Amino acid sequence: MKKILKETVEELKQFMSGKTIDTIIPPIIYVIGNNLFGLNVGIILALSVAFLFALLRLLKKENILYALGGIGGVALASGFALIADNAANYFLPKIIGSGALFLISTISIFVGKPLAAILSHVSRGWSFDWFLRKDIKPAYREVTIVWAILFLARMLLQLFLYNRGNLTELGWASILLGFPATLTVLVLTLIYGGWRLRVLGGPGIEEFQEGKNPPWEGQKKGF
Repeated sequence: MKKILKETVEELKQFMSGKTIDTIIPPIIYVIGNNLFGLNVGIILALSVAFLFALLRLLKKENILYALGGIGGVALASGFALIADNAANYFLPKIIGSGALFLISTISIFVGKPLAAILSHVSRGWSFDWFLRKDIKPAYREVTIVWAILFLARMLLQLFLYNRGNLTELGWASILLGFPATLTVLVLTLIYGGWRLRVLGGPGIEEFQEGKNPPWEGQKKGF
């Protein structure tokens, strides 16, 4: 158990190294600005903060990927709000995104290529044939099913709050269902996924690539 926790902490450090706060603060500023000064000022303040984060990353010569993502996200959300002159529409892109992720997850399950396996393959560079083994794929399929349920639940909750029209509720839901929820799901995914791979008894990715025969030690690190 200690080893699992240590590996999980290492994975989380890598996940959080991207300065994810750059995508969290602008929505907070938007809600506060809109409530105090109106839609246009809220948008200007949110965009200004997003640009400030990007500038700070550039000056510090840090990775500005998340800062640029924050600028793009705020710009897109602001467009939705301005077009309809409705402050709540700022959060429509996230609602649409939750729905899209639910559909993608569901489709990936039915076509036999779970989203969790695809994302792990892309981020880690492991051979995709390994993910499709009968003694490996069930772990990624089960994780993807859980993801799909969570994406659906998030979309439904966001839609409910959107129809209520309470911007403050939408803002807090957007924040809590964003980074904190993602972090929680990541932790559970790493713990459950690693345990499930060991139960399935398949080869580790290195054993698979080296063509080793059973008995295998299994996947020791990562999911």
